This record gives sequence, structure tokens and C-alpha cells, in this order.
Amino acid sequence: MTKTIKTQLYGATLERLKAICEELELPRFAHKQIAKWLYQRFVTDIEAMTDLSKVARERLKERCQLGLSAPLKVSVSSDGTKKYLFRTAAGEYIESALIPDGERMTLCVSSQAGCRMGCKFCATGRMGFRHQLSPTEIINQVLSIPERDKLTNIVFMGMGEPLDNTDNLMQVLDILTSEWGLAWSPTRITVSTSGVAKTLPRLLDESKVHIAVSLHNPFPEERKEIMPIENAYSIWEVCDILRRYDFTHQRRVSFEYIVLEGMNCSPRHIKELSRLLDGIKCRINLIRFHKIPDSPFFSPPLERIIEFRDTLTKRGIQTTLRASRGEDIEAACGLLSTAEKR
Repeated sequence: MTKTIKTQLYGATLERLKAICEELELPRFAHKQIAKWLYQRFVTDIEAMTDLSKVARERLKERCQLGLSAPLKVSVSSDGTKKYLFRTAAGEYIESALIPDGERMTLCVSSQAGCRMGCKFCATGRMGFRHQLSPTEIINQVLSIPERDKLTNIVFMGMGEPLDNTDNLMQVLDILTSEWGLAWSPTRITVSTSGVAKTLPRLLDESKVHIAVSLHNPFPEERKEIMPIENAYSIWEVCDILRRYDFTHQRRVSFEYIVLEGMNCSPRHIKELSRLLDGIKCRINLIRFHKIPDSPFFSPPLERIIEFRDTLTKRGIQTTLRASRGEDIEAACGLLSTAEKR
């Protein structure tokens, strides 16, 4: 006998909930009631949706399930960072990182199991691509951790390329920012991309979230050596797209830049960065390279990174040096790789 696959309620948009209710012949407005139970009351049992009739709840239980699942494991860093391990429906593992910083509490969320971008400096890229995370598996990282109600910011900078999973990403952004959902301000959310020019305009047009572009080298030929995506989408093409949008008010665009000794922090790189980013109101976040096994890369001394930062700032590009967090538990930038699976 074939087992019926139940529909996941968490991760469903209001439009999807309406379709589910129509399929189950539930009363009008039931989808709005269900959305409130899911995203404002965080219900853990369909039976607890008490403003739905007994018949409606029975139909929901027969065809649907909530879909949330607790983390399998949590690792805690000496600096307070936490790394949560989750298992996906396909049997893979994913990780998300919780970063407390004073009054801010930021969750770094994964969008894929593995990643097909193949960036040479990233442990996730070494895994290769496993599968897309469903909206349920993405939103589960936000809603199933103990710190859910204390979160101040969400960054889609975990495992995977968010714009390689655009449809599911946009559904989750809808849930996070809509009044019927979690009602977060888009200014609390940042989506990172290595530069998928094909789907970047959709993100910019259909949302107001902040954008972070993984840059790492302004010269296309050199960038190709460490970021194969440059073969498909030039960083110059990505910047041309960004110039068409307004980043002078609430929305921000930043460029992530892992500093690699002898590869991307010379005077000529500074000059080319000034050319590349001309006309874009932005900032550069410098990141120290976090060593991964058998990697030929390493970071320059701290004083050299600071000099690089200060020179860029003098050229009119706001540049910051991001503090490393969670490196001792492999939760820092570029280290998420689900060692548990290995």
C-alpha cells in the first residue's frame, strides 16, 4: 500500500494555505485562521487550532502535518555562537549559526544542502550540491530553535546559494515579512549571493531585504580561479544590475570580501575595486579566511588587513573588518559543511 505524503503547513504562504483549504473544502477564511496559528502563535498541534471546527481539524490532520522538527544537535562556541544541526527529509544534514552580539541576535540560515557554486575557499562548496531546501526546511531553522523569539536579524548566508533556490527563498521571505506571517521588517533580513545575475533582479524587485554579494576579487579572470560562478555571471554584470536600484535609503547592499594572502589585497586590487563599485552606494565587509583542510589559502597578518581596510575607506568606500565568530565549532564564514554527515 502506498503511503500518502502529507502536505507541510509550516512553510506554506497565505496563497498556498488558501489552496489547501479549497482542496479540503474548509470554510472561507480558514486559511487566514491557520496562518495566524502557524506564524503568530507557533502552534505545535493541529488539534490546538480551536477556532476551526472539529471536522476541519480532522480533515487537516488527515492530509497535512505541521512540518517543524527540532535540531538534532547544538554546538556552543567559546564566544557564545551556537551551531544547530538539522536533518532534511532527503536524509541530508544542514547547519545554521546563531550569533549573539550585544542586543543583536542574528541567525545565519541555510538555503540548500550542499552548494553547486564550488567556491574554492568554502567548505560547503566542497560538498557539492545535494538538494534544494523546501520552504518548510528553511523556515524550520528559524522557528524550531529556543531563541526564536529573541532573534533580531536573519541572514541567508548559511549553506548553499539562496538565488539558486529562488522560488523557495521568495516564499520564505513572504512568510517572514507579511502581516499575516511573522511581520518582520525587511531591514532585519539580508540575502547573500555569489552573483546569480539571472535571478538577482527578481529578488530586488519583489522584496526590500538587504543584499550581500560575495565578491572576493574585482578582476574577472582572477575571480574565476576561486569562484567558478564568474564563468556564468560576471561580477561586472552583477554590479551593472545593482546600479539600477536605489540603495540610498533603508535598503543596503554590501560586498563580502575574504582577504587572501598574495591573491586579492594588493594596490591594484584596491584600484580595481574603486572602478568596479563606482556609482554603487555600498560597503565592503572584509573577512579573515578561515582555514579548511588541504586548502592552499591563508589570511595576511591582521595589520595588513587593517591597512587594506583603511586604504579602501580613504578612497571613499566604506569598509569594515568583520569579527570572526564560532570558528572553534566550525560555524564561522565558509566553514559550514555538516561534518556530522562525514
